[in-house]
Amino acid sequence: MTTTSRRLVAEGLGSAMLLAVVVGSGIMAERLAGGNVAIALLANAIATGTGLVAVILIFGSLSGAHFNPVVTLAAAWQKTMPTSEVLPYIAVQLMGAFAGVAAAHLMFGEPLFFASEHIRTGPSQWWSEFVATFGLLAVIIGCSRSRPNITPFAVAAYITAAYWFTSSTSFANPAVTLARAATNTFAGIRPGDTLGFIIAQLLGGAAATLLFCWLYPTPPQHTVVAALTSIDSPHN
Repeated sequence: MTTTSRRLVAEGLGSAMLLAVVVGSGIMAERLAGGNVAIALLANAIATGTGLVAVILIFGSLSGAHFNPVVTLAAAWQKTMPTSEVLPYIAVQLMGAFAGVAAAHLMFGEPLFFASEHIRTGPSQWWSEFVATFGLLAVIIGCSRSRPNITPFAVAAYITAAYWFTSSTSFANPAVTLARAATNTFAGIRPGDTLGFIIAQLLGGAAATLLFCWLYPTPPQHTVVAALTSIDSPHN
């Protein structure tokens, strides 16, 4: 298997594992919380944060552990990954995300996919997604250009916090947003609401990339956004 193929498999598998954690913990939390939404959200946030640390540590040295089209676009913008890999990365992130939703549903006896009815729309939620994604890229770029070894932990800590300080509960990821439209569970989002979220995420990611590349103008050699090692290797 070529180096590029290994990176794509790692990126797709990591995306699947992340969504299995997000959706599976949401289902478990909702079932055990007895109708207490705060307890369910707390459980979902903790599981997502801890799971995110694990998958970044597993796959960071292979693919850069983006698991997010916005992060991939930001990496290409910074020239820390080959532009030829952007579309393949996004494709496997999307496929992996939907596979993770299906895996979670199978674990809990739910239909493989079923459209969410959870309404998440309006200016406050769109602004929340802008802020959530801006903050995520700020953490990734700032940490990977100053203290790269702590990036997985900083990213996970930020996402855990953002579950609580944003009204949208911080999707901050177009692939996650689309996949969560296919689950009518605690983590879901109504399919018709995804476009507003994705636009806000792209704008937030672009704003953060512009600002934090100016604040941190020179990344350390062999550093990749959200990763521990470089993927800027010869194409195979």
